[in-house]
Amino acid sequence: MNDTTHAPLPTGLLDVASLPWQPIFPGFTLKALRATGDDDARALLLRLEPGTLIPRHRHTGDVHAYNLSGQRLLIETNTLVGPGGYVYEPAGNVDSWMAVGDEPCIVFVVAQGAVEYLDEEGRVLRRSTTGSTGDAYRRFCEATR
Repeated sequence: MNDTTHAPLPTGLLDVASLPWQPIFPGFTLKALRATGDDDARALLLRLEPGTLIPRHRHTGDVHAYNLSGQRLLIETNTLVGPGGYVYEPAGNVDSWMAVGDEPCIVFVVAQGAVEYLDEEGRVLRRSTTGSTGDAYRRFCEATR
């Protein structure tokens, strides 16, 4: 494969297995399969080790999430999602979730808009967009070559 092996491609076939997992915080890594400009949706593989919590956050666009392996607990609804489970989150949805069980949870996510991480009063602590996610992943891939 050419030099784009470790960079999210705007079009074409991507060798996902060859992409590195980018550490986000302890227990949480991701692969950006597609993440270009902020007006585009991003396609990600998220991997969480058991017990890892994705803190309370709000989506400004629609989210489609498909569990490939492992289980996760949607905290606000106390819903367990296992392999083959699909979750749709409309724009404005606020949630948090945690990987549960004995194996890592891997989720394929397509997300439009920003993700805003919130404090207890609903104030935005930090924000990630398609562009910022893609830029961070490209920098990570370049540094790990």
